[in-house]
Amino acid sequence: MIFGIIGALPEEIAPVLAHYKDYETLEFGGNTFYKIKAGNKTAMLACSRIGKVHAALTASTMILHFGCEKIIFNGIAGAINPSYKVGDLLFASKLCQHDVDLTIFDYPYGFVPGSETFVKSDSTLNAIAKEVASELGFQIYEGIVASGDQFVNQKDKKQWIRETFQADAVEMEGASVAVVCENLKVPFCILRTISDSVNDEKLEEYNEEESGKRNIAFVIQMIEKI
Repeated sequence: MIFGIIGALPEEIAPVLAHYKDYETLEFGGNTFYKIKAGNKTAMLACSRIGKVHAALTASTMILHFGCEKIIFNGIAGAINPSYKVGDLLFASKLCQHDVDLTIFDYPYGFVPGSETFVKSDSTLNAIAKEVASELGFQIYEGIVASGDQFVNQKDKKQWIRETFQADAVEMEGASVAVVCENLKVPFCILRTISDSVNDEKLEEYNEEESGKRNIAFVIQMIEKI
């Protein structure tokens, strides 16, 4: 089996590379991909770069060029659910694009003709995520994630996204990966660590080192169970 692991930032894939140590570096489509052997499985890792276009390109490349059969996206998100705290972990039950606006044509926010407003993630991969969280002894939330090509830190914008999409977290890549995977019939899971809370307009400090250690343990254990 070949599966893909994507992070928007180098820091989000570096711990996986450090853990496995042995990997092949491949250049394709203006990006760098890392091929890792994990037992009888092959993992392709990549830093997509920030934003929906780069994330969609990376996911498409992994599936169409490298033959990935499952995709995991790991990164950070801002909370718009007031019960989420900095450092909390969640997986997206479904995702939407909050910056798609065709309301002038009487479509709802986030809707693109020929598709749906929300894309559901894979229930089997999500079940593995819940199982791994239980084994590692920490809580994982299940929520709706909204994506857009903008860093959202204004309280009124967060509130609008929350009310419009009933979303729990906001970020800049997940929904584009979801659209690619849905159309290419590839199961996917979007994992996000909360980096800033709903009440703060500025990015909160959180323990990046500790979150990184926890997340790498989480992703590696998911790899073993897939």
